[in-house]
Amino acid sequence: MRLLCRFFLVAALASTALLTSCETASRGTGGSYRVTAYRPKDPSNVKVKLSTSTQHVYVMEGDRLLMAVQGTVGAKNTTPLGSFRITNKIKNKRRISQPDAGYPMAYWCEFKPAYGFHEGFVHPAPRSHGCIRLHKEAAARLFALVKVGTPVQIAKSLPEDAKYGSTVRKLDQSRDPDPPRSLLMSPSWFKDPAGPLLVDG
Repeated sequence: MRLLCRFFLVAALASTALLTSCETASRGTGGSYRVTAYRPKDPSNVKVKLSTSTQHVYVMEGDRLLMAVQGTVGAKNTTPLGSFRITNKIKNKRRISQPDAGYPMAYWCEFKPAYGFHEGFVHPAPRSHGCIRLHKEAAARLFALVKVGTPVQIAKSLPEDAKYGSTVRKLDQSRDPDPPRSLLMSPSWFKDPAGPLLVDG
């Protein structure tokens, strides 16, 4: 099914502008993968930093690390570099363009038109069409940490890679099966992961 989706996506992208800059949001369960995210003391001081070379996402509050996770960035350098701000948040976002209209892109945090962080399969190598895909455990917590206006810095490499990169748990969902379409299309898909999204620490 994933190969068929990819075929249709390539065809659609060749003939139309990018309405949504990544593959469908389907993903496996990820097993026992868990993410810890710390509650900021000053939410206005939160910043999201992404290193495209490592595919690591660091959420910082000044010099304090709130969360560090692996994502999947755009293949062929399609994830834009630079300084941005979160412009839109939609927890229950679904793909609106064909093919695969209706597929979930949960916890959407847009930083540039048609580019955002959202739930999706996480691969060890760049694979999306420019968006940053995160495991549900990470996507839900990023969504809780940011607000409209939160700064986003995207660079090929960051000082945080040397400081915190070794703490990032590696994740490979490239062989995870597609969930049943009935589950993907159900409102229950958007249920938060278990436990508190943010913890004090």
